Amino acid sequence: MKTIIKTIRENALTPWGLWLGFLGLLLLGALLGGLTVFWKGLSITNLTDRVPWGLWITLDLSAIALSAGAFSLCAGVYLFGLKRYAPIARTATFVGLIGYTMAMLALVLDIGRPDRFWKALVYWNTHSLLWEVTMCIMLYLTVLVLETMPIFATFEWLKKRFPKLTEKMEHVHHYAPFLAILGLGLSSLHQSSLGAVYGVIKARPIWYKPEMAVLFMFSAIVGGIALTLLASMLSARLTPKAKINDGLIERVAQFLGYLMIGYLYFRFWDWLAQTYTYEPGRTEAFELLTKGTLSFNFWFGEMIIGALLPTFILLYRPARLSPFWRMLGLAMVVGGVVAFRFDTNIVGLLAVISYLPGEALVSYASYTPSLVEWVTGLGIIAYGLLAFSLGVKYLRVVDHRITSEARETVTVKSGEAVQI
Repeated sequence: MKTIIKTIRENALTPWGLWLGFLGLLLLGALLGGLTVFWKGLSITNLTDRVPWGLWITLDLSAIALSAGAFSLCAGVYLFGLKRYAPIARTATFVGLIGYTMAMLALVLDIGRPDRFWKALVYWNTHSLLWEVTMCIMLYLTVLVLETMPIFATFEWLKKRFPKLTEKMEHVHHYAPFLAILGLGLSSLHQSSLGAVYGVIKARPIWYKPEMAVLFMFSAIVGGIALTLLASMLSARLTPKAKINDGLIERVAQFLGYLMIGYLYFRFWDWLAQTYTYEPGRTEAFELLTKGTLSFNFWFGEMIIGALLPTFILLYRPARLSPFWRMLGLAMVVGGVVAFRFDTNIVGLLAVISYLPGEALVSYASYTPSLVEWVTGLGIIAYGLLAFSLGVKYLRVVDHRITSEARETVTVKSGEAVQI
C-alpha cells in the first residue's frame, strides 16, 4: 500500500499524472450525469419527440465511423496480403474496440431503458434495419475483442500473473485472417445499414434516399483510417513509448487521399441532386443545411475544411511528406466525418413536415444539448482518450517494430525499426 501511495505521489505532478487527473475529472462528471439521467429519465435532457436524436446519437455515429479503420486496414493486411501494414492495422483494431465501446456508452444513455437491451437478442425483428444494426454491432464487438486479445496479452502484469491465459490469448492471432473476413462482413453490413436506417425514413424527406448507405460507408472508411494514422503520429510525438514507421504512414495517407476523391464525388453528387426540384420537407431542410443555421458547419466544417483541403494536402507530395501538414490533413478528415454525421443527424430533425390532409406544411424545430448531455458526452470522449493513452503506455498499441506474424519486437538500431 505504501508503495502504491509513493508511486501516486511521484507521478501526480508529471504530464502523465496531470493528463490522467484531467480525464478522471471528466469521467467523474460523466458518471454523476449518467446516474442522474437513469434516476430522472430523459426529461432532464433537451431531447424531445420532434428531436429525439441529439448529441449522444451524434457521438454514437461518429465513434462507429472513426472505428472503421479496424475492418478496412485488417482487410488490406489479411485479405489482400499487405503484410507490411500489419502494425498500423494492429493500432486500428485497438482504436476500433475503443470506438465501439464508446458508441455503446452513448446508446446506454440515449435509449432510456438500457436494461432492455437483451430483447433484440431474444425477439428477432428481421424486417427492422435497427435490429440488423444492433445484431451486427454486438457481433462485431465480439470479433474486435477476439482480435485485440493478442494485444492485451502483452501486458506485463497479466503475463506474470496468468501466463497460461496470456499464452491462449496470443494464440488467437492464428485466427486473424478468419476474424478479418468475419469483421469485414459484419462491419460493412452495419456501417452501410446505419445510413440505410436514415434512408428508409420517408417522413424525413432529406434522409429518404438510397445513397445514404453509400455515404455512411465511405465516410466511415476514410474517417477510420485517418483517425488511426493521426493517433499514431500524435502518440509518437507525445511519448517515447510509441514507435512509428513514418514511411508506412505516409503511403497509407496517400491512399487515403485517393479515397477522399471518391468520397467528394458522392458527397457533391448528393448535394447537387437535391437542388433540382422542390420537394416539401426536403427543400426546407436542405436550405437549413446550406443557407441556414447549419450552413457554416456544412460548408466549412464538412465540405471545405473537412474534405476539399485535406484531399489536396494528402495528394500533394511535399505537403504529405511534412509531418505537420500530414497530421493537419488527417485531423481535417476526422473533423469532416464528425461534421457529416452531425449534419446528417440533425438536419432531418429540424425541418418537420406535417402529413395532415391538405397542403403539406413544414415547421421548424430547434435543439441545443443540455448540460447533462454535454457532461456525459465529454465523459465518453474522455473514456476513449484514457483507454488509448493506457494502451500506448502499457500495451504498445503504437509500435511499428512489432511484426504481425510473430508478435515480437524486431531488431532495433539507433531507435529505428529494421526491415526484416
